Amino acid sequence: MFQFVKKLFGFTIKTLQHEEDQMKKFLIAGLGNVGEKYQNTRHNIGFKILDFLAEKESLTFETLKLGDITTLKVKGRTLVLLKPNTYMNLSGKAVKYWLDKEKIPLENLLVITDDLNLPFGTLRLKTKGSDGGHNGLKDLQDKLQTTKYNRFRFGISDSFNKGRQVDYVLGEWSEEENSKIKERLEVSADLVTSFALAGVNNTMNKFNGK
Repeated sequence: MFQFVKKLFGFTIKTLQHEEDQMKKFLIAGLGNVGEKYQNTRHNIGFKILDFLAEKESLTFETLKLGDITTLKVKGRTLVLLKPNTYMNLSGKAVKYWLDKEKIPLENLLVITDDLNLPFGTLRLKTKGSDGGHNGLKDLQDKLQTTKYNRFRFGISDSFNKGRQVDYVLGEWSEEENSKIKERLEVSADLVTSFALAGVNNTMNKFNGK
């Protein structure tokens, strides 16, 4: 009887420990398109933020299945940084694969993307919402079968002429934007780590609109 109880409680403790470990793991997916010609485009801000964070922490990305991956450890949390190599319109495939592989709960997913509806450099973190016409988010919604996932939108503004949206989002940053982008990347990197350390609600209160 004693051995049975010991095994039962041992199993329970191990299960709880495993669940607690999983809650300390996060998937941070920055969306973008692979290839040098897309590197400095507005649509690739998700890649740019993760590249900035990785460089800041002296991390190197490794090309694995469906994306480039690196891992950031910060105060007991593990942040898996993912740059999908499926191209923007199929981002959901890579995100779903790594969520499942790393056994990361959906509430610990953060997707970083550009947003035409926000002024340049404006940051907005949300826990749910529509795809807003964004093809990357559209595919994510399809693969995850939900609109309830955390997304960090980085404003790129809508300063383009009618019919020129594709050229604009796939265009490179203007000289004025380039002069301000480093400071915006610093704040964006802080938002990402805050998401893992302080939680989504505290992070929204601190960073939204900044």
